[in-house]
Amino acid sequence: MRIAGVTLPDDKQLAYSLPIIVGIGPSRAREILKQAKVAPTKKGSELTADEEQTIRTLAESFTIEGELRREVGQNIKRLKDIRAARGIRHERRLPVRNGRTKTNSRTVRGNTRKTMGSGRRTLEKT
Repeated sequence: MRIAGVTLPDDKQLAYSLPIIVGIGPSRAREILKQAKVAPTKKGSELTADEEQTIRTLAESFTIEGELRREVGQNIKRLKDIRAARGIRHERRLPVRNGRTKTNSRTVRGNTRKTMGSGRRTLEKT
């Protein structure tokens, strides 16, 4: 079954295969299946054509895949353009909404913490 250009696996239960689509998480997948009156344990290969079409129309009623990615990208670009704090964090590739930067995200920041090993603290006396 294909939804928004994504091929869903036929051997997985629908409750677990729908979240493969960007913009559909576990709770939204359950909601879609509930509205379509399809059991979440049903597999993609067991669907009838009508059930498949119902799921497809319900899923495509949300902002998903390319449209969602484009919208998120535009939002980030807007924040960068107006020089908002969040936009600057995006530019510098730092955590945008909180996050510990002293130890986490070290490789992204390019800083490696230099620690003083034993014996290195001694000063030479002249």
